[in-house]
Amino acid sequence: MQVTETLSDGLKRGYTVVVPAADVEGRRARRLAELGRTVRLPGFRPGKVPPTLLSQRFGKAVNAEVVEESVTEAMQKVLSERKLRSAGQPRVELVAMPEPRESTPRDLEFRVELELLPDVALPDLTALQLTRRRAQPPEETIDRALAELARRQRTVEAVEEQRPAAAGDILTIDFAGTVDGAAFPGGSGTGMDVEVGGPGFIPGFSEQLAGMTVGEQRRIEVTFPAGYGVPDLAGKAAGFEVTARALKRAVIPPVDEALAEKLGFEGGLAEVRTAIGTQVQREYDQLSRLWLKRELLDALEAKAAFPVPQGMVEAEFAQIWQRLEADRAAGRLDDDDKTKDEEQLRTEYRAIAERRVRLGLLLAEIGRAGGVTVTEEEMARAMRAEAMRYPGQEQKVLEFFRKNPQAAESLRAPLFEEKVVDHILGQAQVSEQAVTPEELTGEPPLPPAIATAAPAAAAAAAEGGGGAAPAEGAADAAGQMAGAEG
Repeated sequence: MQVTETLSDGLKRGYTVVVPAADVEGRRARRLAELGRTVRLPGFRPGKVPPTLLSQRFGKAVNAEVVEESVTEAMQKVLSERKLRSAGQPRVELVAMPEPRESTPRDLEFRVELELLPDVALPDLTALQLTRRRAQPPEETIDRALAELARRQRTVEAVEEQRPAAAGDILTIDFAGTVDGAAFPGGSGTGMDVEVGGPGFIPGFSEQLAGMTVGEQRRIEVTFPAGYGVPDLAGKAAGFEVTARALKRAVIPPVDEALAEKLGFEGGLAEVRTAIGTQVQREYDQLSRLWLKRELLDALEAKAAFPVPQGMVEAEFAQIWQRLEADRAAGRLDDDDKTKDEEQLRTEYRAIAERRVRLGLLLAEIGRAGGVTVTEEEMARAMRAEAMRYPGQEQKVLEFFRKNPQAAESLRAPLFEEKVVDHILGQAQVSEQAVTPEELTGEPPLPPAIATAAPAAAAAAAEGGGGAAPAEGAADAAGQMAGAEG
Protein backbone atom coordinates (compact mmCIF):
# COMPACT_ATOMS: atom_id res chain seq x y z
CA MET A 1 0.00 0.00 0.00
CA GLN A 2 1.32 3.42 -0.95
CA VAL A 3 0.34 6.49 1.12
CA THR A 4 1.17 10.07 0.09
CA GLU A 5 0.39 13.01 2.37
CA THR A 6 -1.34 15.78 0.40
CA LEU A 7 -2.51 18.12 3.17
CA SER A 8 -1.10 19.16 6.54
CA ASP A 9 -2.75 22.34 7.80
CA GLY A 10 -3.30 22.64 11.53
CA LEU A 11 -5.56 19.75 12.47
CA LYS A 12 -6.43 18.97 8.85
CA ARG A 13 -4.76 16.08 7.07
CA GLY A 14 -5.10 14.69 3.57
CA TYR A 15 -3.71 11.54 1.96
CA THR A 16 -3.77 9.73 -1.33
CA VAL A 17 -3.81 5.96 -0.79
CA VAL A 18 -3.08 3.33 -3.45
CA VAL A 19 -3.94 -0.31 -2.79
CA PRO A 20 -2.29 -2.69 -5.30
CA ALA A 21 -4.66 -4.33 -7.79
CA ALA A 22 -3.31 -7.76 -6.79
CA ASP A 23 -4.47 -7.25 -3.19
CA VAL A 24 -7.97 -6.27 -4.31
CA GLU A 25 -8.12 -9.08 -6.87
CA GLY A 26 -7.05 -11.62 -4.25
CA ARG A 27 -9.71 -10.46 -1.85
CA ARG A 28 -12.33 -10.55 -4.63
CA ALA A 29 -11.33 -14.08 -5.69
CA ARG A 30 -11.60 -15.31 -2.09
CA ARG A 31 -15.02 -13.74 -1.70
CA LEU A 32 -16.30 -15.30 -4.94
CA ALA A 33 -14.90 -18.68 -3.85
CA GLU A 34 -16.75 -18.39 -0.53
CA LEU A 35 -19.89 -17.47 -2.42
CA GLY A 36 -19.47 -20.40 -4.81
CA ARG A 37 -19.52 -22.91 -1.94
CA THR A 38 -23.00 -21.85 -0.81
CA VAL A 39 -24.85 -20.17 -3.69
CA ARG A 40 -27.62 -22.07 -5.45
CA LEU A 41 -28.26 -21.54 -9.17
CA PRO A 42 -30.61 -23.52 -11.42
CA GLY A 43 -28.82 -26.43 -13.10
CA PHE A 44 -25.87 -26.48 -10.75
CA ARG A 45 -25.20 -28.28 -7.51
CA PRO A 46 -23.87 -26.21 -4.57
CA GLY A 47 -20.14 -25.72 -5.00
CA LYS A 48 -20.23 -26.58 -8.72
CA VAL A 49 -21.15 -23.15 -10.18
CA PRO A 50 -18.44 -22.14 -12.71
CA PRO A 51 -16.29 -19.18 -11.56
CA THR A 52 -17.05 -17.28 -14.77
CA LEU A 53 -20.79 -17.52 -14.12
CA LEU A 54 -20.31 -16.41 -10.51
CA SER A 55 -18.35 -13.42 -11.72
CA GLN A 56 -21.03 -12.54 -14.29
CA ARG A 57 -23.89 -12.80 -11.77
CA PHE A 58 -22.29 -11.38 -8.64
CA GLY A 59 -19.15 -9.59 -9.84
CA LYS A 60 -20.31 -5.99 -9.40
CA ALA A 61 -21.85 -6.57 -5.95
CA VAL A 62 -18.77 -8.46 -4.75
CA ASN A 63 -16.52 -5.78 -6.22
CA ALA A 64 -18.33 -2.99 -4.35
CA GLU A 65 -18.13 -5.02 -1.13
CA VAL A 66 -14.42 -5.73 -1.62
CA VAL A 67 -13.66 -2.07 -2.40
CA GLU A 68 -15.42 -0.96 0.77
CA GLU A 69 -13.52 -3.51 2.86
CA SER A 70 -10.23 -2.53 1.21
CA VAL A 71 -10.79 1.19 1.80
CA THR A 72 -11.80 0.58 5.42
CA GLU A 73 -8.79 -1.63 6.11
CA ALA A 74 -6.42 0.80 4.37
CA MET A 75 -7.81 3.77 6.31
CA GLN A 76 -7.51 1.94 9.63
CA LYS A 77 -3.89 1.16 8.75
CA VAL A 78 -3.18 4.81 7.88
CA LEU A 79 -4.64 5.96 11.22
CA SER A 80 -2.88 3.23 13.18
CA GLU A 81 0.59 3.58 11.63
CA ARG A 82 0.57 7.36 12.01
CA LYS A 83 -1.08 7.25 15.44
CA LEU A 84 -3.84 9.60 14.26
CA ARG A 85 -7.06 10.21 16.17
CA SER A 86 -9.81 11.35 13.84
CA ALA A 87 -12.13 14.02 15.20
CA GLY A 88 -14.97 12.91 12.97
CA GLN A 89 -15.89 11.04 9.85
CA PRO A 90 -13.08 11.25 7.25
CA ARG A 91 -14.14 12.25 3.76
CA VAL A 92 -13.27 9.54 1.24
CA GLU A 93 -13.22 10.06 -2.53
CA LEU A 94 -12.53 7.15 -4.85
CA VAL A 95 -10.14 8.05 -7.67
CA ALA A 96 -9.69 4.69 -9.41
CA MET A 97 -11.35 1.35 -8.76
CA PRO A 98 -10.45 -2.05 -10.26
CA GLU A 99 -13.23 -3.73 -12.17
CA PRO A 100 -13.93 -7.45 -12.67
CA ARG A 101 -12.66 -9.03 -15.89
CA GLU A 102 -10.24 -6.21 -16.74
CA SER A 103 -7.37 -7.34 -18.97
CA THR A 104 -4.98 -5.16 -16.93
CA PRO A 105 -6.38 -4.74 -13.40
CA ARG A 106 -6.12 -1.23 -11.99
CA ASP A 107 -4.93 -0.31 -8.52
CA LEU A 108 -7.50 0.93 -6.03
CA GLU A 109 -6.81 4.61 -5.40
CA PHE A 110 -8.67 6.99 -3.11
CA ARG A 111 -8.22 10.37 -1.48
CA VAL A 112 -9.07 11.00 2.15
CA GLU A 113 -9.31 14.18 4.22
CA LEU A 114 -9.88 14.32 7.95
CA GLU A 115 -9.53 16.50 11.02
CA LEU A 116 -7.53 15.29 13.98
CA LEU A 117 -8.26 15.51 17.65
CA PRO A 118 -5.78 18.01 19.10
CA ASP A 119 -3.05 17.23 21.58
CA VAL A 120 -4.52 18.34 24.89
CA ALA A 121 -2.18 19.31 27.71
CA LEU A 122 -3.67 18.28 31.04
CA PRO A 123 -3.85 21.03 33.68
CA ASP A 124 -2.73 20.51 37.27
CA LEU A 125 -6.06 19.61 38.83
CA THR A 126 -4.71 19.92 42.37
CA ALA A 127 -3.97 23.62 41.73
CA LEU A 128 -7.62 24.44 40.94
CA GLN A 129 -9.19 26.58 43.69
CA LEU A 130 -12.99 26.44 43.73
CA THR A 131 -15.78 27.52 46.07
CA ARG A 132 -18.84 25.47 46.92
CA ARG A 133 -21.78 27.62 47.96
CA ARG A 134 -23.95 26.22 50.75
CA ALA A 135 -27.40 27.38 51.87
CA GLN A 136 -29.77 26.07 54.53
CA PRO A 137 -33.57 26.19 54.12
CA PRO A 138 -34.98 28.85 56.50
CA GLU A 139 -38.02 28.16 58.64
CA GLU A 140 -40.17 30.58 56.64
CA THR A 141 -39.49 28.52 53.47
CA ILE A 142 -40.72 25.39 55.24
CA ASP A 143 -43.74 27.34 56.56
CA ARG A 144 -44.64 28.42 53.01
CA ALA A 145 -44.29 24.84 51.76
CA LEU A 146 -46.57 23.63 54.58
CA ALA A 147 -49.14 26.27 53.66
CA GLU A 148 -49.01 25.12 50.04
CA LEU A 149 -49.51 21.50 51.13
CA ALA A 150 -52.55 22.58 53.12
CA ARG A 151 -53.89 24.52 50.14
CA ARG A 152 -53.63 21.41 47.97
CA GLN A 153 -55.75 19.54 50.52
CA ARG A 154 -58.50 22.12 50.33
CA THR A 155 -62.14 21.27 49.87
CA VAL A 156 -64.86 23.40 48.34
CA GLU A 157 -68.33 24.29 49.61
CA ALA A 158 -71.16 26.18 48.02
CA VAL A 159 -71.58 29.87 48.90
CA GLU A 160 -75.21 30.27 49.89
CA GLU A 161 -75.33 34.05 50.22
CA GLN A 162 -75.51 36.25 47.14
CA ARG A 163 -72.15 38.02 47.03
CA PRO A 164 -69.49 38.96 44.45
CA ALA A 165 -66.78 36.43 43.67
CA ALA A 166 -63.45 37.23 45.31
CA ALA A 167 -59.90 36.07 44.64
CA GLY A 168 -59.52 32.44 45.68
CA ASP A 169 -63.21 31.62 45.18
CA ILE A 170 -64.31 28.96 42.68
CA LEU A 171 -66.70 30.32 40.07
CA THR A 172 -68.63 27.90 37.84
CA ILE A 173 -69.05 29.48 34.42
CA ASP A 174 -70.32 28.98 30.89
CA PHE A 175 -68.20 30.73 28.28
CA ALA A 176 -67.99 31.22 24.52
CA GLY A 177 -64.95 32.79 22.90
CA THR A 178 -64.23 34.33 19.53
CA VAL A 179 -61.12 35.48 17.68
CA ASP A 180 -61.60 37.99 14.86
CA GLY A 181 -65.33 37.53 15.34
CA ALA A 182 -65.25 33.75 14.77
CA ALA A 183 -65.54 30.88 17.24
CA PHE A 184 -62.49 28.62 17.56
CA PRO A 185 -61.96 25.00 18.70
CA GLY A 186 -61.84 24.71 22.48
CA GLY A 187 -63.07 28.26 22.92
CA SER A 188 -66.38 27.41 24.59
CA GLY A 189 -67.52 25.34 27.53
CA THR A 190 -70.21 24.88 30.16
CA GLY A 191 -70.05 24.17 33.87
CA MET A 192 -66.34 25.01 34.06
CA ASP A 193 -64.88 25.61 37.53
CA VAL A 194 -62.32 28.44 37.55
CA GLU A 195 -60.40 29.79 40.52
CA VAL A 196 -60.82 33.55 40.56
CA GLY A 197 -57.38 35.07 40.08
CA GLY A 198 -55.85 31.59 39.82
CA PRO A 199 -53.74 29.93 37.13
CA GLY A 200 -54.81 27.56 34.37
CA PHE A 201 -56.54 29.85 31.88
CA ILE A 202 -55.30 32.47 29.44
CA PRO A 203 -53.36 35.12 31.40
CA GLY A 204 -55.74 37.83 32.55
CA PHE A 205 -58.89 35.71 32.19
CA SER A 206 -59.49 34.48 35.73
CA GLU A 207 -58.59 37.86 37.25
CA GLN A 208 -61.51 39.50 35.38
CA LEU A 209 -63.98 37.12 37.03
CA ALA A 210 -63.56 38.98 40.32
CA GLY A 211 -66.76 40.76 41.35
CA MET A 212 -69.15 38.59 39.30
CA THR A 213 -72.30 37.33 40.99
CA VAL A 214 -74.28 34.21 40.17
CA GLY A 215 -76.42 34.83 37.09
CA GLU A 216 -74.35 37.76 35.88
CA GLN A 217 -73.03 37.92 32.32
CA ARG A 218 -69.79 39.65 31.43
CA ARG A 219 -67.53 40.06 28.40
CA ILE A 220 -63.84 39.40 29.04
CA GLU A 221 -61.11 40.56 26.68
CA VAL A 222 -57.70 38.80 26.70
CA THR A 223 -54.72 38.20 24.42
CA PHE A 224 -53.23 34.75 23.84
CA PRO A 225 -49.51 34.58 24.72
CA ALA A 226 -47.04 34.76 21.82
CA GLY A 227 -45.84 31.27 22.70
CA TYR A 228 -49.32 29.72 22.95
CA GLY A 229 -49.43 26.05 21.98
CA VAL A 230 -51.92 26.62 19.13
CA PRO A 231 -50.07 28.66 16.48
CA ASP A 232 -53.29 29.99 14.92
CA LEU A 233 -54.18 31.64 18.26
CA ALA A 234 -50.73 32.73 19.45
CA GLY A 235 -50.56 36.47 20.08
CA LYS A 236 -54.17 37.11 19.02
CA ALA A 237 -56.85 39.06 20.91
CA ALA A 238 -59.92 37.10 22.00
CA GLY A 239 -63.27 37.96 23.51
CA PHE A 240 -65.31 35.69 25.82
CA GLU A 241 -68.97 35.96 26.78
CA VAL A 242 -69.07 34.58 30.32
CA THR A 243 -72.08 33.61 32.48
CA ALA A 244 -71.62 32.88 36.21
CA ARG A 245 -73.59 29.76 37.23
CA ALA A 246 -72.49 29.00 40.79
CA LEU A 247 -70.07 30.21 43.45
CA LYS A 248 -68.00 28.07 45.82
CA ARG A 249 -65.38 28.86 48.40
CA ALA A 250 -62.18 27.00 49.09
CA VAL A 251 -61.82 25.61 52.61
CA ILE A 252 -58.14 25.18 53.49
CA PRO A 253 -57.44 22.91 56.47
CA PRO A 254 -55.24 24.23 59.28
CA VAL A 255 -51.60 23.23 59.46
CA ASP A 256 -51.78 20.81 62.38
CA GLU A 257 -51.36 17.18 63.36
CA ALA A 258 -54.56 16.24 61.57
CA LEU A 259 -53.10 17.50 58.30
CA ALA A 260 -49.93 15.47 58.89
CA GLU A 261 -52.03 12.35 59.48
CA LYS A 262 -54.04 13.02 56.33
CA LEU A 263 -50.79 13.30 54.36
CA GLY A 264 -49.70 9.89 55.70
CA PHE A 265 -46.93 11.00 58.11
CA GLU A 266 -47.09 8.87 61.24
CA GLY A 267 -44.51 11.08 62.96
CA GLY A 268 -46.85 14.03 62.87
CA LEU A 269 -46.17 17.62 61.82
CA ALA A 270 -42.52 17.42 62.88
CA GLU A 271 -41.93 14.62 60.36
CA VAL A 272 -43.61 16.67 57.63
CA ARG A 273 -41.34 19.63 58.39
CA THR A 274 -38.29 17.35 58.29
CA ALA A 275 -39.34 15.88 54.94
CA ILE A 276 -39.88 19.34 53.45
CA GLY A 277 -36.54 20.55 54.78
CA THR A 278 -34.79 17.52 53.27
CA GLN A 279 -36.37 18.11 49.89
CA VAL A 280 -35.52 21.82 49.88
CA GLN A 281 -31.96 21.05 50.97
CA ARG A 282 -31.64 18.58 48.08
CA GLU A 283 -32.73 21.30 45.66
CA TYR A 284 -30.26 23.76 47.19
CA ASP A 285 -27.47 21.18 46.88
CA GLN A 286 -28.29 20.68 43.20
CA LEU A 287 -28.05 24.44 42.63
CA SER A 288 -24.80 24.49 44.60
CA ARG A 289 -23.33 21.86 42.30
CA LEU A 290 -24.36 23.86 39.22
CA TRP A 291 -22.60 26.94 40.60
CA LEU A 292 -19.51 24.86 41.37
CA LYS A 293 -19.56 23.23 37.95
CA ARG A 294 -19.83 26.62 36.25
CA GLU A 295 -16.82 27.88 38.20
CA LEU A 296 -14.92 24.69 37.35
CA LEU A 297 -15.66 24.97 33.63
CA ASP A 298 -14.61 28.62 33.58
CA ALA A 299 -11.36 27.72 35.33
CA LEU A 300 -10.69 24.88 32.88
CA GLU A 301 -11.46 27.04 29.85
CA ALA A 302 -8.79 29.51 30.98
CA LYS A 303 -6.28 26.66 30.79
CA ALA A 304 -7.53 25.14 27.51
CA ALA A 305 -5.23 26.77 24.96
CA PHE A 306 -5.43 24.32 22.06
CA PRO A 307 -7.06 24.39 18.61
CA VAL A 308 -10.38 22.67 18.11
CA PRO A 309 -11.62 20.72 15.06
CA GLN A 310 -13.90 23.05 13.11
CA GLY A 311 -16.04 20.14 11.96
CA MET A 312 -16.97 19.44 15.59
CA VAL A 313 -17.62 23.15 16.19
CA GLU A 314 -19.94 23.35 13.18
CA ALA A 315 -21.84 20.24 14.27
CA GLU A 316 -22.25 21.64 17.79
CA PHE A 317 -23.30 25.04 16.46
CA ALA A 318 -25.89 23.40 14.19
CA GLN A 319 -27.51 21.73 17.21
CA ILE A 320 -27.51 24.95 19.24
CA TRP A 321 -28.91 26.95 16.31
CA GLN A 322 -31.64 24.39 15.69
CA ARG A 323 -32.82 24.79 19.30
CA LEU A 324 -32.66 28.58 19.01
CA GLU A 325 -34.76 28.51 15.83
CA ALA A 326 -37.32 26.29 17.56
CA ASP A 327 -37.46 28.67 20.54
CA ARG A 328 -37.82 31.64 18.18
CA ALA A 329 -40.70 29.96 16.32
CA ALA A 330 -42.43 29.17 19.62
CA GLY A 331 -41.94 32.67 21.03
CA ARG A 332 -39.58 31.43 23.74
CA LEU A 333 -36.51 33.38 22.61
CA ASP A 334 -34.46 34.91 25.43
CA ASP A 335 -35.20 38.63 25.91
CA ASP A 336 -31.55 39.56 25.32
CA ASP A 337 -31.48 37.58 22.08
CA LYS A 338 -34.60 39.34 20.79
CA THR A 339 -32.63 42.58 20.52
CA LYS A 340 -29.79 41.07 18.44
CA ASP A 341 -29.59 40.69 14.69
CA GLU A 342 -28.91 37.40 12.91
CA GLU A 343 -25.18 37.98 12.44
CA GLN A 344 -24.65 38.87 16.09
CA LEU A 345 -26.59 35.81 17.25
CA ARG A 346 -24.60 33.51 14.97
CA THR A 347 -21.29 34.97 16.14
CA GLU A 348 -22.17 34.59 19.82
CA TYR A 349 -23.57 31.09 19.54
CA ARG A 350 -20.69 29.89 17.39
CA ALA A 351 -18.37 31.09 20.18
CA ILE A 352 -20.48 29.09 22.64
CA ALA A 353 -20.21 26.05 20.38
CA GLU A 354 -16.42 26.39 20.28
CA ARG A 355 -16.31 26.71 24.07
CA ARG A 356 -18.39 23.57 24.47
CA VAL A 357 -16.22 21.57 22.08
CA ARG A 358 -13.00 22.78 23.69
CA LEU A 359 -14.25 21.99 27.19
CA GLY A 360 -15.64 18.69 25.98
CA LEU A 361 -12.29 17.66 24.55
CA LEU A 362 -10.48 18.72 27.72
CA LEU A 363 -12.93 16.85 29.96
CA ALA A 364 -12.66 13.83 27.68
CA GLU A 365 -8.87 13.83 27.92
CA ILE A 366 -8.97 14.30 31.70
CA GLY A 367 -11.41 11.41 31.93
CA ARG A 368 -9.28 9.21 29.68
CA ALA A 369 -6.13 9.95 31.68
CA GLY A 370 -8.00 9.33 34.94
CA GLY A 371 -9.52 6.05 33.79
CA VAL A 372 -13.08 7.38 33.97
CA THR A 373 -15.59 5.17 32.19
CA VAL A 374 -19.33 4.71 32.09
CA THR A 375 -20.24 1.17 33.09
CA GLU A 376 -22.93 -0.91 31.42
CA GLU A 377 -24.83 -0.90 34.72
CA GLU A 378 -24.83 2.91 34.74
CA MET A 379 -26.02 2.95 31.13
CA ALA A 380 -28.80 0.50 31.98
CA ARG A 381 -29.92 2.73 34.86
CA ALA A 382 -29.91 5.77 32.59
CA MET A 383 -32.01 3.93 30.00
CA ARG A 384 -34.49 2.83 32.66
CA ALA A 385 -34.71 6.37 34.02
CA GLU A 386 -35.36 7.71 30.51
CA ALA A 387 -37.99 5.03 29.90
CA MET A 388 -39.79 5.97 33.13
CA ARG A 389 -40.48 9.37 31.60
CA TYR A 390 -42.96 7.67 29.23
CA PRO A 391 -45.49 5.80 31.42
CA GLY A 392 -46.99 2.81 29.66
CA GLN A 393 -44.32 2.83 26.94
CA GLU A 394 -41.29 1.83 29.00
CA GLN A 395 -40.62 -1.39 27.07
CA LYS A 396 -40.87 0.40 23.73
CA VAL A 397 -38.34 2.99 24.87
CA LEU A 398 -35.92 0.33 26.12
CA GLU A 399 -36.31 -1.61 22.88
CA PHE A 400 -35.62 1.56 20.91
CA PHE A 401 -32.33 2.04 22.78
CA ARG A 402 -31.36 -1.58 22.19
CA LYS A 403 -31.97 -1.25 18.45
CA ASN A 404 -30.38 2.20 18.13
CA PRO A 405 -26.92 2.27 19.74
CA GLN A 406 -26.40 5.86 18.62
CA ALA A 407 -29.45 6.97 20.62
CA ALA A 408 -28.17 5.06 23.63
CA GLU A 409 -24.81 6.82 23.27
CA SER A 410 -26.59 10.15 23.72
CA LEU A 411 -27.17 9.09 27.33
CA ARG A 412 -23.51 8.21 27.83
CA ALA A 413 -22.12 11.73 27.23
CA PRO A 414 -23.80 13.47 30.22
CA LEU A 415 -23.00 10.49 32.47
CA PHE A 416 -19.37 10.61 31.42
CA GLU A 417 -19.23 14.38 31.92
CA GLU A 418 -20.61 14.21 35.46
CA LYS A 419 -18.17 11.44 36.40
CA VAL A 420 -15.26 13.48 35.06
CA VAL A 421 -16.46 16.52 37.03
CA ASP A 422 -16.54 14.37 40.18
CA HIS A 423 -13.04 13.11 39.34
CA ILE A 424 -11.75 16.69 39.07
CA LEU A 425 -13.51 17.88 42.23
CA GLY A 426 -11.92 15.00 44.09
CA GLN A 427 -8.48 16.50 43.35
CA ALA A 428 -9.18 20.25 43.32
CA GLN A 429 -9.03 22.54 46.35
CA VAL A 430 -12.70 23.15 47.15
CA SER A 431 -13.61 25.53 49.98
CA GLU A 432 -17.07 26.04 51.51
CA GLN A 433 -18.96 29.34 51.58
CA ALA A 434 -22.24 29.90 53.42
CA VAL A 435 -24.72 31.92 51.36
CA THR A 436 -28.36 32.87 51.65
CA PRO A 437 -31.00 31.02 49.61
CA GLU A 438 -31.50 34.25 47.64
CA GLU A 439 -27.81 34.36 46.72
CA LEU A 440 -27.95 30.73 45.64
CA THR A 441 -31.14 30.97 43.59
CA GLY A 442 -31.17 34.60 42.49
CA GLU A 443 -29.28 34.03 39.22
CA PRO A 444 -29.51 31.03 36.88
CA PRO A 445 -26.27 29.14 37.60
CA LEU A 446 -25.81 27.97 34.00
CA PRO A 447 -27.26 29.60 30.91
CA PRO A 448 -29.03 26.91 28.84
CA ALA A 449 -26.65 27.33 25.92
CA ILE A 450 -23.61 26.24 27.94
CA ALA A 451 -25.19 23.95 30.50
CA THR A 452 -23.69 20.84 28.88
CA ALA A 453 -19.99 21.18 28.28
CA ALA A 454 -19.06 17.84 26.72
CA PRO A 455 -20.54 17.00 23.33
CA ALA A 456 -21.23 13.34 22.74
CA ALA A 457 -18.48 13.19 20.13
CA ALA A 458 -15.87 14.27 22.65
CA ALA A 459 -17.03 11.75 25.24
CA ALA A 460 -17.01 9.02 22.63
CA ALA A 461 -13.53 10.06 21.56
CA ALA A 462 -12.29 9.69 25.13
CA GLU A 463 -13.76 6.25 25.63
CA GLY A 464 -13.20 4.92 22.13
CA GLY A 465 -9.80 6.40 21.33
CA GLY A 466 -11.16 8.87 18.79
CA GLY A 467 -11.17 6.44 15.88
CA ALA A 468 -13.98 6.73 13.36
CA ALA A 469 -15.28 4.17 10.89
CA PRO A 470 -13.10 5.60 8.14
CA ALA A 471 -14.70 4.08 5.08
CA GLU A 472 -18.36 4.76 5.81
CA GLY A 473 -19.97 5.62 2.51
CA ALA A 474 -17.29 3.87 0.48
CA ALA A 475 -19.82 1.27 -0.67
CA ASP A 476 -22.07 4.01 -2.07
CA ALA A 477 -19.12 5.65 -3.78
CA ALA A 478 -18.00 2.31 -5.19
CA GLY A 479 -21.49 1.64 -6.49
CA GLN A 480 -21.66 5.04 -8.15
CA MET A 481 -18.29 4.56 -9.81
CA ALA A 482 -19.20 1.06 -10.94
CA GLY A 483 -22.38 2.41 -12.50
CA ALA A 484 -20.50 5.24 -14.20
CA GLU A 485 -17.78 3.00 -15.55
CA GLY A 486 -19.87 -0.03 -16.43
